[in-house]
Amino acid sequence: MLIATPKTYPGRAKSESLRIDQQDIVETRLWLEEHDWLYGLLRSENNVSPTFRFPDLIGACVSLVFEHHDAPARIFQFLGTELVLRSPQTPRRRESMWRPQYELLLALQRSPANRHPNPKFQLDQLTTACVALCRTADGSVAAVLRQARCNMAERSHRGQDAPPG
Repeated sequence: MLIATPKTYPGRAKSESLRIDQQDIVETRLWLEEHDWLYGLLRSENNVSPTFRFPDLIGACVSLVFEHHDAPARIFQFLGTELVLRSPQTPRRRESMWRPQYELLLALQRSPANRHPNPKFQLDQLTTACVALCRTADGSVAAVLRQARCNMAERSHRGQDAPPG
């Protein structure tokens, strides 16, 4: 079972650490195929000014999928028809996402669609599904980068700057 943990930043003043913790990013994993696609997007010549990193790219994919009214159905359709056919030992890469997108996936993970008698899917599978759905969408590279910009602007409006590197 994968547990999501917020990242903390040692050596910061307590008030600054609290501010960072409130906006935090959450650790997740991505299946290798989707990670490789996002890595290509990370290194893409289109990913400039600013250059978005994995938390932004993953968050953008999750946001794009959840823009659709039938997001849970799309995600569980992918999980039940495609991801379930992959080897359960498929390698995964550890990455991070922003908390607002994690909260969307957490609600989905706790939903009746992920309870008995249905199979139980974990956070890494839900995250992977969102990236996979963006990967197969037409024009997804531009859409992911555009959504990363929108998510960043929304965080800025809420007074949440990016955590220090």
